[in-house]
Amino acid sequence: MTKWRSYEEVAAYLLNLFASEFALARVEGNQAVVGNRSGTNWKIDAKGCREGDSGFVIVECRRYTTSKQNQEKVAGLAYRIIDTGAEGGIIVSQLGLQEGAERIAASENIVSVRLDKDSTPHEFVLQFLNKVMIGLQDTITFTHSLKIEMRHRSGNEVRWDRCE
Repeated sequence: MTKWRSYEEVAAYLLNLFASEFALARVEGNQAVVGNRSGTNWKIDAKGCREGDSGFVIVECRRYTTSKQNQEKVAGLAYRIIDTGAEGGIIVSQLGLQEGAERIAASENIVSVRLDKDSTPHEFVLQFLNKVMIGLQDTITFTHSLKIEMRHRSGNEVRWDRCE
């Protein structure tokens, strides 16, 4: 299986696991959605469904490892949302969005989700809406202190220390 296909599958699985955090009932895998305006068939990476099939969001996954998503990519997603009548979108990437892309996302109800390129269904760090979900294969125990190091989207290191 290709790395990008695996990334899409892991992202869809994790988004489904945390669907309620996005006001969704479930997240389905890749499929085609017909554009209402253009009549075009759009292949989407995943589809987030609202409760009772009252609406949906388009999920797009980008396993780019060297650059943030630019405004052209996010604008393309924004058009697919408009064309299909979706209520919004979720864009999953490792590095997040460039400034222009963030503006488009904010104006078109697109949520940016950060997911490491090597994530698995059991080992992951999922960041969205000022939340962080962490999956670990191993158990972490500490007796006297715990130190967590993360990077803020600005690139600055964020540390959290806990001592008893």
